[in-house]
Amino acid sequence: MKDPTPRMEVFSQLSASDHELVLFCHDSATGLRAIIAVHNTALGPSLGGLRMWNYASEQEALFDVLRLARGMTYKSAVAGLSLGGGKAVILGDSRAHKTEALLRRFGQFVNDLGGKYITAEDVGIGTSDIETIRRETPHVAGLADRSGDPSPFTAFGVWLSIKAAMKRVMGQDDLSGRSVMVQGTGNVGLELVKLLRRDGAKVLAHDVNDASLKAAIEAGAQAVSGDAVHSAAVDVYAPCALGASLNPSTIPKLRCSVVAGAANNQLLDEARDGQALHDRGILYVPDFVANAGGIINISLEKTGVYCHDRAMMLTGNIYDTVTHLFATCDCDRVLPQQAAMGLAKKRLREAGNPRSLGRSDLQS
Repeated sequence: MKDPTPRMEVFSQLSASDHELVLFCHDSATGLRAIIAVHNTALGPSLGGLRMWNYASEQEALFDVLRLARGMTYKSAVAGLSLGGGKAVILGDSRAHKTEALLRRFGQFVNDLGGKYITAEDVGIGTSDIETIRRETPHVAGLADRSGDPSPFTAFGVWLSIKAAMKRVMGQDDLSGRSVMVQGTGNVGLELVKLLRRDGAKVLAHDVNDASLKAAIEAGAQAVSGDAVHSAAVDVYAPCALGASLNPSTIPKLRCSVVAGAANNQLLDEARDGQALHDRGILYVPDFVANAGGIINISLEKTGVYCHDRAMMLTGNIYDTVTHLFATCDCDRVLPQQAAMGLAKKRLREAGNPRSLGRSDLQS
């Protein structure tokens, strides 16, 4: 019998998180190792992207998927959507280990959940991959013949969040002549670069992928080294890569007035790191508020008739949501992260299913 300690650590983590469902998927024939996490379905079926990443360990993958699923619950709740929060991760290098057989086997696991979780694209997974998964399950979203690539909508929402935050800090939302550091120039980051350059902003950019960074440079961004990502003197720092980039190592280096980006779970520790930003006089737009454009776009698939213009209009409400959030901060004397979570939890409680909010969530 193997040492049971790692398994006990996993169950302790699950107990603390209070997700409704966590499914560990394994298939030796295809090499599939995946985790599907459903955090809350009080408002509707859980919807969230599928991420394929070369995690350092299974524990790291579990930590990531639990946080991502929880973030999707809050994202949909604040955006006023009839959707719950879920997420999935496949362990492996998407450039080396992704095969049709592996994706289809994952689709079978999704199908077994009977619609409790709806999957879509995320890091390492594209629209064509979701098409492959659809061969095994109807519980997918964001396909080319439906709402399509959510990246432009996500970027649009982040751009609006930056403008709303700059209005709060500078008194006007005109980005002409302002400077923005975009960390991560993948699908969303690149679209954000284009929007910022269209507004006349100076854009600095960094990405570990040379092709992605080259595309950002062609769009008008100025490349910076990894060492300068956090220390660059800019008006806005926009994290658009993986999460936890705001932590005790990076926050002291920041030289900006606003943090607003597309990455999920930007704060490694929500309370500690949110306070650290505030103490440094940096205004933070909670990620699940800023990056809700993609899920708003996809949600229209569930109405039966998708309309691109309506998706853009609804995403446009993010500006007002951020503005309202700052007003709540003033009224309740709380930080933006706390205010945003409070709005989400209120809507979830009103839905009458507090079960999977988590013990700590219910107390706050």
